[in-house]
Amino acid sequence: MRSRKSLPKADQAHLPWHPPGLVAGVDEAGRGPLAGPVVAAAVILDDLQPIEGLADSKTLSAARREALFDEIRAKALCCSVAEASVDEIDALNILQATMLAMRRAVLGLRLKPVRVLVDGNRLPALDVPAEAIVKGDALVQSISAASILAKVTRDRWCTRLHETYPHYGFASHKGYGTAEHMAALQAHGVCPEHRRSFAPVAAAAQRGVVVHAGGMVEPAAVVVVGALMAAMPPSQEGVPA
Repeated sequence: MRSRKSLPKADQAHLPWHPPGLVAGVDEAGRGPLAGPVVAAAVILDDLQPIEGLADSKTLSAARREALFDEIRAKALCCSVAEASVDEIDALNILQATMLAMRRAVLGLRLKPVRVLVDGNRLPALDVPAEAIVKGDALVQSISAASILAKVTRDRWCTRLHETYPHYGFASHKGYGTAEHMAALQAHGVCPEHRRSFAPVAAAAQRGVVVHAGGMVEPAAVVVVGALMAAMPPSQEGVPA
């Protein structure tokens, strides 16, 4: 049975049998933050190389996640990490962007699984049998491994972003709407990596300030007009019919 795009909970593909072959676990990180991409990972573990301590990434310390990240990469049969960008999140909505990132992660696997287990109650559009498992990141080792890869990858991205925009505190809050982050939005406006479709960011953008890399501040209206001008087709003057 093929999965359908963003299946609701009632239509989860509960497989009555388990086909023999490779099974991939899939999970994401970054649905809730106000900035940055949503990251998804797909992992096919090697039964001959077990990994001790796999668990929901949210229950592990940062140091433990980093250690397991390296071990998963070394021991898994194959793994893939993918993302959906801020622009895709704003265009599609966060749910559909998450499904897109998950689909990309599965398609990026070097080996094709016969079955995919996805954390949560929704399924991306795939061409292989798939099952959504609520709290799967705590119940299924391959999903736990995927959650760790996705979480570490996104946390590292936030640390790099902090170097460009240190006044937002991305290294500490990882883009979530903490009091620190909300105060920074109030004080500094939005940066290009903020998700404009999220209400706190939209409200900050309406105040008319956009922060660019290096700390340059520009009125939001100028940024919007500039974007519209860039999107306009070139002038057709002088072009023969």
